[in-house]
Amino acid sequence: MPAFELASGVSSLPPEEWNALVGEESPFLEWEWLASLEDAGCVGPETGWQARPLVARENGRLVAACPVYVKGHSEGEFVYDWAWADAAERAGIHYYPKLLVGVPFTPVGGARFLVARGQDRHLWIEQMASALREICLTNEFSGVHVNFCSEEEIATADENRFLKRVGIQYHWHNRGYESFDDWLGVFRSKRRNQIRRERRALLEDGVRISVLTGPDIEDEIFESMFRCYLATIGSRAWGRQYLNRRFFDLLAERFRHRLCFVVARRGDEVLAGTTNVVKGNRFYGRYWGALRPLRHLHFNVCYYAPVEWCIERGLDCVEPGAGGDYKWLRGFDATPTFSLHFLAQPRLAGAVGRFLEAERAQAREVIARLDRASPVSRTFRSGTRRPRR
Repeated sequence: MPAFELASGVSSLPPEEWNALVGEESPFLEWEWLASLEDAGCVGPETGWQARPLVARENGRLVAACPVYVKGHSEGEFVYDWAWADAAERAGIHYYPKLLVGVPFTPVGGARFLVARGQDRHLWIEQMASALREICLTNEFSGVHVNFCSEEEIATADENRFLKRVGIQYHWHNRGYESFDDWLGVFRSKRRNQIRRERRALLEDGVRISVLTGPDIEDEIFESMFRCYLATIGSRAWGRQYLNRRFFDLLAERFRHRLCFVVARRGDEVLAGTTNVVKGNRFYGRYWGALRPLRHLHFNVCYYAPVEWCIERGLDCVEPGAGGDYKWLRGFDATPTFSLHFLAQPRLAGAVGRFLEAERAQAREVIARLDRASPVSRTFRSGTRRPRR
């Protein structure tokens, strides 16, 4: 089997070879997204995100890889290990630097171990996990964290001493709805009427929402979307600006075919918008912001307009990102997310392992409880196509 090496960045690798490994997996793993983060300076040694992708070559071409970052902090990860870091430091264990496998600033699930078509995927996952563990121990990193990996990949955990972690997000699933009103029909009457009121309120305020994709996205709108992104950061005490204007310019140049902007306007004025990504049958909500606060803008731009757009085009799923019980109230299902964690220090690994065992049980209970209490009528929660009336 070919030897592994840590490359100097995704941008240093051939785009077509990297993307061949990604295949139909998450668009955020594609060369254009990851390399743009590097080229824009959003990730790099000075930001505490040093890109060092793990790669293996056969006959000069990539056959396996995963996006690895040397981290000097825990910001921008969305799988929170701050308490682990604090406990480690109190015990005299250096928690940073650590190794992270994932996509910077992007709480979206998917494969993290990329393997060429025709290769033994399970074997390569085992080999990459083993190589990461060895790199960690040899270079005295505190651990390896594989964030938002696929459920398939957590099967490697026991074989490589990785701990399993389960989180919760809220995703919308298309169960064969023929229209937005068809979807509303599955709600209990109270919630259905509330959504209709929230939609009607924007019309009464003279707001128009449009959905722009690919070649329909004009260059000028990128400035407005970046301003929307900044507006959200500025409105929150915990906000961090991870992205810069250069990154948005590179998306316009390299990634426009994957972008989907949902824009709210009154007349010619942009009031709010979301930067989203579409690949295959999935819609990924990413960066929301409002330049003018207005009632119900957030729900309409981030949830109702994307759901309606996906129903019209037959897309299967909307993943709007981390957090937000209000998503569940609007018909988004509680959905488990997965991550893997190898901690080099046995005492720390033991303590974290006990914590994660309890956390997994709690996550299962929360998902079951939310399913029982869903605002969607139980008649239509089987996952099958809703019958026509």
